[in-house]
Amino acid sequence: MTTVLFKNGNLLDPTVGELLEGHDVLVEQGLIKEVSDRPLQAGSARVIDAKGKTVMPGFIDLHGHVMATQLNLSTQGVLPDALVMMRSVPIMAAMLRRGFTTLRDAGGAGWGLKCAVEEGTVVGPRLFISGRAISQTGGHGDPRPRSDHLRPMSFCGCCFRAGDIGRVADGVDDVRKAVRQELQMGADQIKIMASGGVASPTDPIASWGYSEDEIRAIVHEARARQTYVMAHSYTAEAIERAVNLGVRTIEHGNLVDERVARLMAEKGAYAVPTLVTYEALANEGAQYGLPQESVAKIASVRQAGLDSLALFKRAGVKMGFGTDLLGPSQRLQSEEFRIRAEVLGNHEVIQSATLVGAEVLNMTDKLGRLVAGAHADVLVVDGNPYKDISCLLGQGERIPLVMKGGTIHHNHLNP
Repeated sequence: MTTVLFKNGNLLDPTVGELLEGHDVLVEQGLIKEVSDRPLQAGSARVIDAKGKTVMPGFIDLHGHVMATQLNLSTQGVLPDALVMMRSVPIMAAMLRRGFTTLRDAGGAGWGLKCAVEEGTVVGPRLFISGRAISQTGGHGDPRPRSDHLRPMSFCGCCFRAGDIGRVADGVDDVRKAVRQELQMGADQIKIMASGGVASPTDPIASWGYSEDEIRAIVHEARARQTYVMAHSYTAEAIERAVNLGVRTIEHGNLVDERVARLMAEKGAYAVPTLVTYEALANEGAQYGLPQESVAKIASVRQAGLDSLALFKRAGVKMGFGTDLLGPSQRLQSEEFRIRAEVLGNHEVIQSATLVGAEVLNMTDKLGRLVAGAHADVLVVDGNPYKDISCLLGQGERIPLVMKGGTIHHNHLNP
């Protein structure tokens, strides 16, 4: 693996609210070897002149779906497996080009895809996978429409399709088995549905999702394997139940209230808002085939999502960066920076996509910062993101260099 020396860049360390001018960063064997405000020397290194540019860690998206290749998830499960897989490849490549070097997939991606990325067969962000999200019958992970007969979740009732980003399990014994199966198949963490949702056809947003006994069993099984549970949850009541039962991260959380936000802070639970997805669903959902009943749900959570940022901040809840985009809307991933910055400011939203993401993944000082011993996920940016968040938006036009794990995937700098 090539040794690379970034010379004389303006270092963005998310722990500090200003750029640190004139820093060198040495990368060796896929890791950060040294970071210094004095000139570094490495005889055999490839030298990259970063003068006048920002050198910063790659971004972490804590809530994405690389296998969600279309907005209408109800029909995705009947698509040919190869078609879904091939569609996911450019989705992952585009994420990396935008500077997202790590993704926690919130349902759909499996161990095989993670291996393909790790061995370089497929280009994309480092994956932390949830396997298939676990849902109760009629919950947010149940895409089946209302009918006179509830068909099996798959064609034969005994296997899954590549397009299935969720699975159905009911009752304590069944959810225990589902968790154990997903962990056996390589899941890094477990995703459950703890309230209703927008994109699903038959569950009201205010529904509770799983019973307390079911959630308790799921959390127990995850902890038994030294991992944790992330829960799709919108309302204050549903969030309170999940957090009290040991869920570690609350996904979305739009309808939280002050009291429950304080409870989350007391319990050390994280919030992962995903505001850009509501913009996308409101503006493009119907155009790309989102069912009308789902389009109608968006208004009830869209403005509340913005309000929740201030609630979480006042309560002291740490917020990770998530997007939850589907299909063609995945191109809007970086717009989450813009939306949040209007409420939280540039520094805090950058921290959410670096430091907080690393904490959630239990990768503090391995991801999210450029420090000795960390994975060499390095971005070179035209501009100062602390002053102008727009340099992080779009499709990477102002990110001329993207390195993941010491490998340069994009380089538009002058050699």
